[in-house]
Amino acid sequence: MKYILVTGGVISGIGKGVIASSLGTILKACGIRVTSIKIDPYINIDAGTFSPYEHGEVFVLDDGGEVDLDLGNYERFLDIKLHRDNNITTGKIYQHVINKERKGDYLGKTVQVVPHITDAIQNWVENVSMVPVDGDNKLPDVCIVELGGTIGDIEGMPFVEAFRQFQFRVKRENFCCIHVSLVPQPGSTGEQKSKPTQNSVRELRGLGLSPDLIVARSESPLNSSVKDKISNFCHVEPQHVIGIHDVPNIYRVPLLLEEQKMVEYFIEHFNLPVPVPRPRKLMMKWRELADRIDRLHKEVHIALVGKYTDLEDAYASVLKALKHAALACNHKVKVKYIEAADLEEKTKSEDPVKYHDAWQQLCSSKYVFYLIK
Repeated sequence: MKYILVTGGVISGIGKGVIASSLGTILKACGIRVTSIKIDPYINIDAGTFSPYEHGEVFVLDDGGEVDLDLGNYERFLDIKLHRDNNITTGKIYQHVINKERKGDYLGKTVQVVPHITDAIQNWVENVSMVPVDGDNKLPDVCIVELGGTIGDIEGMPFVEAFRQFQFRVKRENFCCIHVSLVPQPGSTGEQKSKPTQNSVRELRGLGLSPDLIVARSESPLNSSVKDKISNFCHVEPQHVIGIHDVPNIYRVPLLLEEQKMVEYFIEHFNLPVPVPRPRKLMMKWRELADRIDRLHKEVHIALVGKYTDLEDAYASVLKALKHAALACNHKVKVKYIEAADLEEKTKSEDPVKYHDAWQQLCSSKYVFYLIK
């Protein structure tokens, strides 16, 4: 089994989930079987009790597991069926260890973060990585693990320590660490800045994990001078600094990764059994999909009425479904988010402007999607 750990730095919400999904896509295109694990360092057992304003929607798996929305991205990109154990939280790990302690499994020893919590994390990852996810009961070849949050967060420290140990447990040739970091471009200067990435990588290396690849997220394509600077100060080769800039649609991200020879790196690093010439059919279809989305001109306006409309991620799966359905009809979707409470008579008396504006948006839309709980 090969393991790819995806960590993030500088800010949260940098796009680790899409990048992890895209890595799986380019590997699957080569005939490699891929599974995914998402680690959320919060103490909650699962995402089921979250307000959608906390982390976006709660994605429900086929086995009833209520998990982070990133697992929805994994399933959509990789066409796999994940299980509740593919989402690891601090709460699950501590609950597992405490239950073992109560049963006397530790034989009276002092239960500590190291080694008991870190060992539980490593065992969980190894066990889940061996579970078939693509419907034919064949074991995966590669497991992509996304560590939520940012490096330096106190709640993520046990997981970082666990993977520091894990890289030696599975041997370095079977482990790859990818660090996703932000390269900001202040409007006042227009110059891409590498210092946040340097500091983030320094923190990661100080915790015992040295990235094999650095994915630099930026608004515009990464300058070669910035790439060289990141390479010099972060102890990676220039070709191992991967630039991922903002793109018109997320389905272009796997194409960007492939163009920068990520597949070749994984084949060499992991010694993957990829046939020569490599299969191209899936990536050709992927490029056709991305091009088709960019060429859409016809629009359909849909009003989405719900309770959590202030955060788009609260209805991520609904939005994806609408976009995919519209794509099948050669249309792009323009969604108008309307707070359900704004349509009620109470709002009419308290804030008539908001009330009439909400009804005007509703009536001007061709279709209405009303979400109820």
